[in-house]
Amino acid sequence: MRLEVNTENYYRRLDKFLRNQLKNIPLSTIYKLIRKGKVYVNGKRVRDPSFDLEEGDVVELRYVNVENLPKREKKENLVPIPMQLDVVYESEDYLVVNKPAGIPMHPGKGVHVATLIEGLLYYGEKKGFVPYLVHRIDMDTSGLLLVAKSKEAARVLSQLFREKKMEKLYLTLVKGQPPEKGTIEIPLDGSPAVTEYWLVRSFDEVSFLKVKIITGKKHQIRRHLAGIGYPIVGDNDYGDRPFNREFRKRYGLKRMFLHSYSISFRDPWDNEERSFVAKLSSDLLEVLFLLEKGSTKWLEEFFW
Repeated sequence: MRLEVNTENYYRRLDKFLRNQLKNIPLSTIYKLIRKGKVYVNGKRVRDPSFDLEEGDVVELRYVNVENLPKREKKENLVPIPMQLDVVYESEDYLVVNKPAGIPMHPGKGVHVATLIEGLLYYGEKKGFVPYLVHRIDMDTSGLLLVAKSKEAARVLSQLFREKKMEKLYLTLVKGQPPEKGTIEIPLDGSPAVTEYWLVRSFDEVSFLKVKIITGKKHQIRRHLAGIGYPIVGDNDYGDRPFNREFRKRYGLKRMFLHSYSISFRDPWDNEERSFVAKLSSDLLEVLFLLEKGSTKWLEEFFW
C-alpha cells in the first residue's frame, strides 16, 4: 500500500497519519507494523511511531496484505459532553486550555468517563468550530494544551512543533538531588530525544525542577528523568513505587507531580510573540507548601 502525505490528510506523527488512513485497523496493529519494520517513508524503513512527516512524503506498507489485517471493532462516535473548560486564550484559529489532572484526552477501554476531546467538541459546537488536538499531555498531568480550531490551523501549529519553534516548559518534583542544570540525550523509541532541566528548589529527599522538551516523544520527561536516576514523584510507571507510597502518606499527593507550565511561540497568523502560563494547581502547591514548612516567599517570586 502506498500513501502520499498532502494538505488534506496531513498529520505530523507517523502513527496519527496511519491511524487516520487506516480507520478500520486497530491502533495496536498499526504500532505492531511499525515495530516490525513494515512501514517505509520515502523508501526508508521507519520504526519510530512519532516520526515526523512532511507534505509530499510517501508512506508505504510493504510485505503486508491490508485486507488480511485484523479489523477494529466499531465504536460509537464521540459525543459532545458539557464540560467546564479553563480557556486561557482563544483566537480565530486556536485556543489554549488549562487541563486539570485526572481528565483523559480520549476515551479508552473499560468504563467511559468524560474526556477532554468530548468537552472540546461541545465547546466547539457552541462556537462554530471542530477542535483538533495539536499535542497531548498525560491524563494525570495538569496544565496547558494547545487546540486548533480547524484542520488547516492544526497543520500550521504542528509545523511549529516540528520546526522546534514552540517552546514548552514543565514543572515537576523528582526524587533525589540532581545537578543544578542538565541536558538529557537518551534515545527513545529508536530515535534521538533531548530534554533540558533546571533546578528551582532542593528539599531533603526531592527537588523541584523546570523542564524543557526539545523533542516530543511519548512520556519523554518521565522516561528521561527516570533514566538518569531522578524519577518524578508519584509516577508509578517509571518511578519508585515504595517511595511514592510513603510520600503520599506524608504529603497527600494523589497523582504524578508534573505540570505543563508554559507555551511560547510566534503566532503564525498575526506574527505576535505569544506566551501563556498556567500556575500550579492547588494540590501541587499544597505539597510545596508542606515541603517548605509554611514558607511561601520563593513560590510567590517564582509564580507571581
